[in-house]
Amino acid sequence: MALYNMTLQKWKILKSNFIIDNQWCRVRQDQVQLSDGAIIDDYFVNVRPEIALILPITPHQEIVFVRQYRHGVQEILLELPAGTFDPKKEDSFSAAKRELEEETGYIAQELIFMTTIYDNPVKDDNKIHIFVGLNVEKTGKVALDITEEIEVILVPIKDVIDKIMSGDICVAGTISTIFMGLEFINEQ
Repeated sequence: MALYNMTLQKWKILKSNFIIDNQWCRVRQDQVQLSDGAIIDDYFVNVRPEIALILPITPHQEIVFVRQYRHGVQEILLELPAGTFDPKKEDSFSAAKRELEEETGYIAQELIFMTTIYDNPVKDDNKIHIFVGLNVEKTGKVALDITEEIEVILVPIKDVIDKIMSGDICVAGTISTIFMGLEFINEQ
């Protein structure tokens, strides 16, 4: 029995142009033809930068989180350190290392790439590159962007799942990274 339906096809892009194109927001409008021939004139795609996301674990089995305001949802959220990067200028490993230090002041003695995922492939085109940072220590310097006001929070690994289940941790990328990272650590 075949695992996948082999008749699926990619949509054909007939026309594409940016309707918003500035440094903070890029939105592309595509005219696409579906595999059945139907044409959609206004399929909108958010063109977003790549993201490096890190699960930093201290020698004391604590996870380093950042707590910060997120204007899109107008909430203060508990998340893992992460940040954007341009893959033409920086690789995901360097971005992960940089973002961890800039947001938290922590440096990973060992940084391991786990996988790359898509956040919202229906409307966004970017990838999230996921790392585990082992034996992280606060030996670096925090260097926040103008829009960042960050509180660094250490959470014992044993308490993290409870924080997810209670809704204290509710950001999708953070949750998926925690589950993948904890599974990765358990396999070591």
